Amino acid sequence: MTTDISTSTTVESPAQLLGLVGELLGTSNWREVTQPDVDRFAQATGDEQWIHIDVERAASGPFGGTIAHGYMTLSLIAPLMADVLHITNLGMGVNYGLNKARFPAPVLVGSRVRLSARVAAAEQIKGGVQIIAAVTIEREGGDKPVCVAEAVLRYYE
Repeated sequence: MTTDISTSTTVESPAQLLGLVGELLGTSNWREVTQPDVDRFAQATGDEQWIHIDVERAASGPFGGTIAHGYMTLSLIAPLMADVLHITNLGMGVNYGLNKARFPAPVLVGSRVRLSARVAAAEQIKGGVQIIAAVTIEREGGDKPVCVAEAVLRYYE
């Protein structure tokens, strides 16, 4: 088992993000992906495909068990980024969108994932700063990332 050692960046204000282009923000703590989490996501989105929710059928399926939805994995960017970036004087943060997102490997239910992020770009916007975070989510013990994405995030004073 891998130890839970995270690294993070703390800045006083969104404006300080402008000076972090190219810098690694950090690596989050590990987070377990559970069947109840996957079931709730399936119910909330209506994506109840058997590879996500039917434990018995999925055991003999292509992944040897149930897997998290790709979009569920993508949605973990928000809570895992909270481990990685701390802005002391923040009015509000907004997930503005994505430029790219890919799911190179599945997330098997019961496995643990973590995020690492670096600032790929940053620009001043009205009232704050917009960054593009190059995000990688890995599965503990996996040989490929489970998600790579460019998250567009806005942070307001």
